[in-house]
Amino acid sequence: MTFGQKLVFQLLKAFGAVVRCAGFSGVTSMGRLMGRLIWRFVPSRRELAVASIMKHLGKSRAEAESIAFESFCQNGCSFLEIVLTRSFGLDSPRLRFDPPELFEELKNCQRPIVAATAHFGSWELLASLLGQVYEEPRPRMVVVRRYDNPAVQEFIATCREATGAEMVGHRQAAMSVIRALHKKGIVAFLVDHNTRRRAEAEFIPFLGEEASVNAGPALLAVRGKALVWPVVLQRDGEDYVFRLQKPLDTAELTGTREENIRETALFYTRAIEKFILDAPEQWFWMHERWKTKAKPEKNTAAEA
Repeated sequence: MTFGQKLVFQLLKAFGAVVRCAGFSGVTSMGRLMGRLIWRFVPSRRELAVASIMKHLGKSRAEAESIAFESFCQNGCSFLEIVLTRSFGLDSPRLRFDPPELFEELKNCQRPIVAATAHFGSWELLASLLGQVYEEPRPRMVVVRRYDNPAVQEFIATCREATGAEMVGHRQAAMSVIRALHKKGIVAFLVDHNTRRRAEAEFIPFLGEEASVNAGPALLAVRGKALVWPVVLQRDGEDYVFRLQKPLDTAELTGTREENIRETALFYTRAIEKFILDAPEQWFWMHERWKTKAKPEKNTAAEA
């Protein structure tokens, strides 16, 4: 980093320390305030979220605005909760598991695991929890998009890796993920955002409309013969619920490689859809989830 970037990094660390002193209740209050400010001053994102909820959940405008507003507040909390990763663990009194028997199965599993999750609930704290499910030398990895600014990237990585999970940039992840899976590690992917590169996508119905779904996690899971485990960390008032669904065992799939990849991508897309339908206010509605289409739109001007 340059001198200026190092200075920014130190300022971010100081900011994080100040916010951390507010504790969970204070971070929640500040996060909700952040969400309200984004709702008020970024009308384009507000309208995108409302329109998307109306279309994909079949809600009235009033209902959609209520869900979208709460989604903005929830996501404001998610952004700030990253400073609390050192203070949150599997033994936290704020945490419970749903269903607890599935978490015990996950904890005792001796297979390679791909954790499929989403920008839902408290995804930053979830990353820190996944770093605590297993102990070294078993790999614990989260595949993320890296930030262009080195100072921001260093600050975010420091917070995310505080409890043992290794963060890996999504463009350089393939070989690291395969090595981790060969060592029976757990690797988490956020599988709910739009995939711009059609060659890397499976086009799958998601909340009633075909969406461009990242096939990379499915390919790596199939290659590593991993269990694909849908997980999220959902807020419940001042508490958190580690929610799980039953896993898919890719080693038991019997189709061609391409068919198995699609079946795996379809599995985790449906799983994330179920989480969202159960608590739509906790999902990140302010992004263009259905932007990439299966085929390029015709250039009518060029044809003319």
